[in-house]
Amino acid sequence: MRRVSILAVFTAIFVVATCLAQTDKTLSDSKAGLKRVSSALLAAAQDPAPPPQATGRGAGGRGGFGGPIELGPDDKPAFPDPPAGFNTKREDVPHGELTPVEYDSKSLGTRRRMRIYTPPGYTTNRKYPVLYLLHGIGGTDTEWTEACHANTIIDNLLAEGKIQPMVLVFPDGNSSRTVADLAAGGRGAGAGARGAAGRMGMDAWLAPFETDLLKDIIPYVDSHYSVYADRDRRALAGLSMGGGQTLNIGLVHPETFAWVAGFSSAPDTRQPPSALVPDPAVPKQLKLIWLACGNKDGLIRISQAVHNYLKENGVPHIWHVDGNAHDTTEWDNNLYLFSQRIFK
Repeated sequence: MRRVSILAVFTAIFVVATCLAQTDKTLSDSKAGLKRVSSALLAAAQDPAPPPQATGRGAGGRGGFGGPIELGPDDKPAFPDPPAGFNTKREDVPHGELTPVEYDSKSLGTRRRMRIYTPPGYTTNRKYPVLYLLHGIGGTDTEWTEACHANTIIDNLLAEGKIQPMVLVFPDGNSSRTVADLAAGGRGAGAGARGAAGRMGMDAWLAPFETDLLKDIIPYVDSHYSVYADRDRRALAGLSMGGGQTLNIGLVHPETFAWVAGFSSAPDTRQPPSALVPDPAVPKQLKLIWLACGNKDGLIRISQAVHNYLKENGVPHIWHVDGNAHDTTEWDNNLYLFSQRIFK
């Protein structure tokens, strides 16, 4: 059977999700809309298409849109799953504030939006560490709090005394998407418009977003919120497409971030890993590198390759493979685990 590249199939699924998205004018701010896109991606990831591809160890070789899954001896959980109810909103605990924030991106020349979570009791009389969370290809700056439960997870952990208060920042990972696009129900160039090179709008998620994050978003947060502006109190994590962005940016910018996590990282991850990390001495400066993927996720090969490369080059990191697929359970679980191990 003719093999199709991971990136091509991932892009095709993205287009399907986009078509669903564009039938709902308020999708970008609609919880129901986000769940529709996430469900479409999840169904594609978990539905094995016949005929079956070559089998792999421990997974029957069926990997949905990412291709066959082949598990090795390292591909196992590093930690137990979170307890039941960890991501359920509780009325008996204080809740942080989630605010949409518009900013002018000088690097892009556009007005953009992100969301910012401030913890319960936020005050300018103290400073807070910052965790930047990047969403996936079918989402916007709302995905981490509407499809996933990031703010609820942090609220609950704070109430249990398991983490220190922190600010969460949810940028829009599609650099082509503007405030006007969101207001009009649009998705930006990354929703399927072809760029100058004829690619399916992927460029907007790569170098332009990296520049926006480093040159516009972080300086905005540092100057408008009571946060620490040093790398030791700044973390970067992402899911799927955002996981790839996180690894592309975080592993080569230890001067900006000390804590980096890719959850179910997608094929936008720079490949091969030697191109992602040309000098293994650079990520060794990070305090924590966290790689995670479910063993039912057809994209696991992306994270496996990064894990193997880092291991071969003596770069310390956590490799956490649990029993999930390319889904919100995987991302909520890893946020719960990762957030308790940063800013130490």
